[in-house]
Amino acid sequence: MTMHLDIVSLFPEMSQALLSQSIIGRAQRKSIVSIRHVNLRDYAEDERRTVDDEPFGGGAGMLLQPEVVFKCLEDLRRPESRVVLMCPQGRRFTQAIAASLSKAEHLILFCGHYEGLDERARQCLFDDEISLGDFVLTNGILAASAVADAVIRLLPGALGDDASSDEESFSDDALLEYPHYTRPARFNGMEVPGSLLSGNHSEIENWRKEQRLIRTAARRPDLLSLYFES
Repeated sequence: MTMHLDIVSLFPEMSQALLSQSIIGRAQRKSIVSIRHVNLRDYAEDERRTVDDEPFGGGAGMLLQPEVVFKCLEDLRRPESRVVLMCPQGRRFTQAIAASLSKAEHLILFCGHYEGLDERARQCLFDDEISLGDFVLTNGILAASAVADAVIRLLPGALGDDASSDEESFSDDALLEYPHYTRPARFNGMEVPGSLLSGNHSEIENWRKEQRLIRTAARRPDLLSLYFES
C-alpha cells in the first residue's frame, strides 16, 4: 500500500529538493510513498496571493490567515487523513511518533511560517502538533522534511532490508545504537573489538547489547529509565 504524503508550505520547492534523493527518492520511485508538495498560496483568494496579515493587538511578525488555511486543509483532508502542524509549541518529535505516523494512509504536514497561524485554524484543523526540539526555525519546511524522512524510512520496503531499522537509536527498546566497524581490522593503531571478529553470533549480540547500554548511559542517561521500565 502506498502512503500518500502532502507537505503544505509557502516554499514547496524547498521540501521537494530535500525529499527527492537517496532512500526517500527511491521510495517514491517504488511507489512506497507518494509525496505532493502543496503551495499554500494556491488557496489565496486575491491576485496577490496573500496568505498573511498583522496580528490583532499588535506585535512583531505576521500570521497566516484562517481563511486560506481552512480552504487548503478542507480541500486536502480525507476521512483517513492525519493532519500535523509543524510548530515550536508542539510535542517533541520522537522515533515512537515517527512509527505511529508511518501507519497513516494519508499524512498531511502543514508548515508554520512567520509568527504562526490564526488560533482558530490551530484549534479546528489539526490532529497533532510536532516540534523537532526547543529551538525556532525560519519556517516549518526543514522540520516537516525531517519528519517525513523519519517516517518514510520506516515504511515496508523503503530501506530494502526492513530489519535495518530494528536496532537503530531510539528503536523499540529506547537505547542508542551500538558502535559500528568495517575493514581494515586495524587502523592507525586502533583495532576492531575482538568480539566482532569472533564469528560467534551470541558473543557479538551480547557485545552489541552491552555497548548500547554503555553508550546510552554516557550520552543519554534519560533514556535508561525508559529502557528499564519497558
